[in-house]
Amino acid sequence: MGKWTKVLASVFGGLLAILVVGLIAINVYIGKSKPLIEGEVSVDFLDADVEIMWDVNGVPHITASSDADLYRAQGFVQAQDRLFQMDLARRQASGRLAEVVGAAAVDTDKTFRTFSLRNAAEASYDGYGEEAKKVLDWFAEGVNAFMEQAKNDGKLPYEFKLLGYEPEAWTPIDSLTIGKYMAYDLGGNWDSLAVRHWALNNFPEEQARELFVSYPDNAPSIIEANLKTPVEVAGRFNPDLVPHEFNGSNNWVVSGEKTASGKPLLADDPHLGLNTPSIWYQMHLQSPEQNVGGVIFAGVPGIILGHNERIAWGVTNVGPDVQDLYIEIPNPNDPTQFRYDGKWEQAEVRDETISVKGEEDVPFEVIVTRHGPIMSEILYKSQDPGALFSMQWTALEPTKELEAIMRMNKAGDWETFEAALEDFHAPAQNFVFAAVDGTIAYKANGRIPIRKQGDAQLPVPGDTSEYGWSGYVPYDELPKVVNPSEGFIATANNEVVDDSYPYHITKFWAQPYRYMRIAEVLRAGDSFTAEEMMDLQMDQANLYAREFLPDLIGSLKAADSEGKYSGIISMLGQWDQVDSPEAGAPLVFHKLMKQLPKTMFSNEMPEDVYKLMPGKGQITDQMLRDAYSGKPGVWVSNYGGVDKWVYDSFKTSIAEIEEQFGNNLSKWKWGDFHQLAFPHSLAAASPIFAYFLNPEKQAIGGSNVTVQAAAFKDDGTVNHGASWRFVADLSDLSAAHHIVGPGQSGHMKSRWFHDQAEDWAKGIYHETVLDGEVKDGYTLKLKAK
Repeated sequence: MGKWTKVLASVFGGLLAILVVGLIAINVYIGKSKPLIEGEVSVDFLDADVEIMWDVNGVPHITASSDADLYRAQGFVQAQDRLFQMDLARRQASGRLAEVVGAAAVDTDKTFRTFSLRNAAEASYDGYGEEAKKVLDWFAEGVNAFMEQAKNDGKLPYEFKLLGYEPEAWTPIDSLTIGKYMAYDLGGNWDSLAVRHWALNNFPEEQARELFVSYPDNAPSIIEANLKTPVEVAGRFNPDLVPHEFNGSNNWVVSGEKTASGKPLLADDPHLGLNTPSIWYQMHLQSPEQNVGGVIFAGVPGIILGHNERIAWGVTNVGPDVQDLYIEIPNPNDPTQFRYDGKWEQAEVRDETISVKGEEDVPFEVIVTRHGPIMSEILYKSQDPGALFSMQWTALEPTKELEAIMRMNKAGDWETFEAALEDFHAPAQNFVFAAVDGTIAYKANGRIPIRKQGDAQLPVPGDTSEYGWSGYVPYDELPKVVNPSEGFIATANNEVVDDSYPYHITKFWAQPYRYMRIAEVLRAGDSFTAEEMMDLQMDQANLYAREFLPDLIGSLKAADSEGKYSGIISMLGQWDQVDSPEAGAPLVFHKLMKQLPKTMFSNEMPEDVYKLMPGKGQITDQMLRDAYSGKPGVWVSNYGGVDKWVYDSFKTSIAEIEEQFGNNLSKWKWGDFHQLAFPHSLAAASPIFAYFLNPEKQAIGGSNVTVQAAAFKDDGTVNHGASWRFVADLSDLSAAHHIVGPGQSGHMKSRWFHDQAEDWAKGIYHETVLDGEVKDGYTLKLKAK
């Protein structure tokens, strides 16, 4: 026995030695591509020397003697930290992932080629002026300079080696395509149209009506068209590629009349996916022509959100109806022709053959009608579809957001800033603004269609000129507020107009609870500080529970005649309605509210249609309100009443909680379920990757309905929230307060890879300066040859 023990020990010892050597080699290889942040480097892409200083939080401060060198250096620095992210972003938006990851990405590529983001970027480029084209070229020069240097030195980011390819040269179209992807992520309503169309064709009209926010009673011809020409929806779309339902944000600006300093305060926290690396990259850009700091999407020049020395600004998503589905009738003898005003009209047919790593190319065509691309043939083609959906979308038109960004960065007052916004068309955003002169302002910005008929609640006939768009809401008539008497302006994707507004924006606003809480706090004070604005961004008060909890408890007590759940019901009744990670009641409440639509709808719809349906919370909220006011609708009545619906959902929720956390209520904690993750794009491929690339999960408070936005998946993983937090005090714009979770760098060996993950969870902000030297930082000088 001892002999074999020695043999095994020798074998495993040898394997361990090989493993150690292998790990050391891998570690050294990965470390080779670590971003350079100190010293001097001679480069041939600059006209003059550029200084880059990184502060202790990894924010690069770039100082250049011209805008040309500033944007070149911006591209170089972004590529150092985020090249793999930038490459994946342009590939996904362009429908070219399968080239590097294989057949698993083919359906994703089909979807994005159909959405035509890159085609829209190419059309937009043609409309840009010479100055903007130069900026795009300068930025691309910097990115390509880094790539060339990294290839020559064998220092490309390790992810490229893992996937076995090298990145192509960066182009201006790549930057614009990433911009179009953000319009895709923030500007969609086509899925709601498709689901309502399906509902009309699968439920009695009165039952389908309750799945609308506001039923289009005034448009019987549209309803009739949806019933007479049904389009297949189930099995046609991949709901996993639909942007996150809770893409939104908070922002507010407070007048100097309500602040301790006598100058305005501005706060902004855009809500997007929480990933490693962050969707945002924070930077400070300085040249003789501008001095601006804030964040930008990796792969794009300029600063989209932030401040300069005289103004600060932030955004939330307006969420207008900027997409329409058209019911198109194809020619039975030629599927590339579609009926329009009694004639067959030829559509554009684009060859979009998809290259697949290690496999044969996949033939694919995108068909584009006068309204836009055919959407409902993405997954497969029918022999005789009868009718198909095409989509018209503002972002597929030529737009000039980069020109707006360039002018915003250099604006010094509201007039010049508002003039810059006129070129910011997609996605439509609620801009809030503050200036050192004391001005506070708001404008809902972007192209918002004016329709000949209908209000974007249902697809419309595509075979006639009686429908479609007749133009856009005039720029000067978009919602706007300047220096209101109330002393503050706030938006949180809530309704921003009332019934007197003459144009249609949408009827599908976000749930109002975040806005209600922000307004409640801002109305209650008159001497606010920047610290209090940071505290408000981390506020966990749950006004959703404030509205519904008393009635829900009434239903539970009525149905729980034997008192089986009396302890849990009592816990809900004693809850302070704050989504604290230490409390047990938020766990019960949120599981219940997520279960209500599942109980009501999931067995009545195909799984993909249920997943595709947006606004489930808004729909069930209204069903609850109606039922508790004594007017239950068809769905609730058919189910057996509101008490039964709530109680059945409650029992399912409690069973899931008990299975995961046991029966001891005192040990139930929201934070044990509700956990922050920041997953890396490669982490799903292997537990080993996840171990090294994902930060450790953290218990956090808040939820999808609190100001501290932290939306979560069914397993409790927090995957969506304030991707960046920003507070500016206009009494001193030499610095502002930020959090970029989980960190600035996309390189796993960087000290700034995950250093802000805990800061994000705890609300620990860092200060970034615009003036003066960066303290305790690192300096890299790019020397022009």
